[in-house]
Amino acid sequence: MVTATHEASHRLFQEHPEALAPVFEALGLPPPAKTDFHELSPDTTEIRPVERRADTVLMFEPDMGEHFVVAVEAQTKKDPEKARNWAYYVSYLRAKYDLPVLLVAVCRDPSTAAWAMGPFECAVGPWTTQVTRPFVLGPQTVPEVTDEAVVAQQPALAALSAIVHSQSKRASAILEAVARGLVSFEPSVTKYWFEVVEVGLESTPARDNWRKLMQNVVTHFPGHGTLFEEKYLEGKSEGKAEGKAEDILRVLTVRGVPVSDDVQNHVTACTDLDTLTTWFDRSLTVCRAEDLFSAEEDDPAAS
Repeated sequence: MVTATHEASHRLFQEHPEALAPVFEALGLPPPAKTDFHELSPDTTEIRPVERRADTVLMFEPDMGEHFVVAVEAQTKKDPEKARNWAYYVSYLRAKYDLPVLLVAVCRDPSTAAWAMGPFECAVGPWTTQVTRPFVLGPQTVPEVTDEAVVAQQPALAALSAIVHSQSKRASAILEAVARGLVSFEPSVTKYWFEVVEVGLESTPARDNWRKLMQNVVTHFPGHGTLFEEKYLEGKSEGKAEGKAEDILRVLTVRGVPVSDDVQNHVTACTDLDTLTTWFDRSLTVCRAEDLFSAEEDDPAAS
């Protein structure tokens, strides 16, 4: 099942693979640059078998050094079946691209993170055929970002820190530092990162704290009901209402129907699109502007 956390992880590493910096540091490799990566298809299905799809698959191709494939998976709970799928992802991608494969699991729950480290073995008796050992980006391996300067320099790492440490005792301090640091960017950049974190926090208590730190911005994750999306849709709805009200008044004016100040104020004050649509339909035929309103409504001309 694809959750909001999976989508946030996918978008984060797809668009900002430099967030993999803790992995490269642990492996003794130089910090990765965004230009060293390009996205590959996450589909690991062959012909007709059951569909399998990793969250994100990247090709790491630096000018100098080893090339390899990175498969990133967001994991919110222990799942033996997923462990078997991970073995399949690694072997399939290794065969397809003829390159080493690094599997990275992103976990915000400490117990899930400990489980995801494996190793997961395929063995018969004493003989081990295959071993899968994911590198886990979780509370144990991702630094707690509480310095605004770090947020400004590495927003992808800061967003990842806020997500994976959402159950930490220092979660509030991390969120506050990340929020303050993100405000230093251009508004559109701030809006994007605020939403990455909110979607990644999903249903955790930390998400409520994060929403309190937000400002009204346009959504980047349509359909997830984020605070930004709610405010954006409210504004969009208000804009439609204003346009509909203007259409009603213009129709009456073009038809030569007198419009009093009370009627005009009553129409422009309405924000319900269904009501405005009804009034618009009536504006095409009424002889008096006051007839726009139904009998049970207060007559604005009488007030």
